[in-house]
This record gives sequence, C-alpha cells and structure tokens, in this order.
Amino acid sequence: MSVVIPAHNEAAVIGRLLSALVSGESEVVVVANGCTDDTAAIAAGFTGVTVVETPVGNKHRALRLGDEHAHAYPRLYVDGDVVLSAAGARALAYALREPGILAAAPARRLELSGRPLVVRWYYHVWELLPGVRQALYGRGVIGVTAEGHKRIAALPELMGDDLAASVAFASDERVIVDTAEVVVHTPRTTADLLRRRVRSLTSTAQLHGSMPEATDGARTSMGDLARLMLGRPWLLPKMAVFLGVTVIARMRARKPIRSGDYQTWLRDESSRAS
Repeated sequence: MSVVIPAHNEAAVIGRLLSALVSGESEVVVVANGCTDDTAAIAAGFTGVTVVETPVGNKHRALRLGDEHAHAYPRLYVDGDVVLSAAGARALAYALREPGILAAAPARRLELSGRPLVVRWYYHVWELLPGVRQALYGRGVIGVTAEGHKRIAALPELMGDDLAASVAFASDERVIVDTAEVVVHTPRTTADLLRRRVRSLTSTAQLHGSMPEATDGARTSMGDLARLMLGRPWLLPKMAVFLGVTVIARMRARKPIRSGDYQTWLRDESSRAS
C-alpha cells in the first residue's frame, strides 16, 4: 500500500507518527506543504520515506501532489499530527480487500490526559454522537481502494476534506476497523478547542453548499442529543458544557460563513506540543 501524509509545519510531531508507522512494508510519501520549519528534514531522516516539498500551504493540493508520487493501493491518507502504527495500517489494508468496501478508517482514541475539564467533557459527549462513532471523519486517517480513490479525487477543494470524503461513501461502502487504532491529540486549551469547532462548523457549511443531501446526515440535531441523554442522567453536566461550547463556536462561525471565508484555517497549535 501507499501512505500519503500532508504536513504543514509539523516538525514537533511528524517524528512520532513516522516512528510508529514506517516499517518498510509500505510506500510512505510526506508532502511538506508551505513549511517554514524542519518538517521536511525530519521526515527525510526516516529510511524509506519519500519527501515532496511545495511552497504552497494547501492540504487539498498536497494530497493530490502526494497522489502523483504514490503508486500503490490500498492508499492511506494520514494527517501529520496523529499517530497510526504499522500494524494499524496493515489492518486497514486488509479491510479494504473486502468486496464492496471502498473506504476504511481506524478506531479513534482521543488523548485527553492533562486537558482542562471543558475539553475533556466536550469530547466525552462528542465521542458518543452517532455520526462521530460511525463516520470516517475526525480520525485523521482515511484509507481507500483504487475505486474509492477515484471518488475522492473527484471532490472539489474543500476545507473539510475528511467530512467530504466520509459522505462520499454510502454506509455499506465504508467501514471502521476496530483492530486499527489512531491516536488523536486533542486541544490543550479551551481556546484551541473553540478554534477547532469554528473551523469544523465553517467547513461543514461550505460542504453543505455543495452537497446538501449528503451532509444532512452528518449534522448533529437536538434529537440526537436528546436520545443520547435518555438513560444517562450522569451526562447532564457534560452535555451543558458541550452545548455551551457549541453555541459559542456557532456565534464565532457566523462571520466566516456569511462572508464565504473558507480559506482561513484556524489551526490548533496546542495539540502539536512536542
């Protein structure tokens, strides 16, 4: 298989991903896009890793540039700030050999140690949402077959690339592989959590303009939250935090959504602390 890693100023964390992922069994292409740090040099220090550099800091274009240098299928797209092991990558590749399966993603493990209460409680609720549990987005890793690649390569340039890739496949065409695990590092501050949520809401609004029917199922409704609360009275204080963060994020997302600003990437730097 081939692994494509778009990396923009990931010098603090790219090493931890490559240390876990690189095993000599797969082709690994790191696309250092718009980097002003040592991302490319660190990646080049790993045997068997091909490093492609571009001055353009754009994830969508970095993914397509990585495709030009990758040769094998299945193909995995892995964000530079998560951690996926070589064994996890193999498990995804095996799952993608099943008839009818075009896309796969690993089980998600959120790193919440040392995070403030608001961050921890927000993600405790977020992880229980049906869409979050079942869809491919929010994991930083998506694997596709050759046929699946054709489908995502045809998608327009969008801020929410993982959400777009997720809704591009029907439920019977995609699978979450429990034997593969990705570690997702959550924000270390409430301010950075809000930055992530504003970006998520903005990217969802952009995608909704292009694919309204596909994105309706990806949105969380009040009915979803009400059903989540049934039989879980202990969840009430955490739900209050979740709703509070959501309301603030929606208020802050109004301006970029109204102005059509789908270029400003509100990046969470705190989760990239080395």
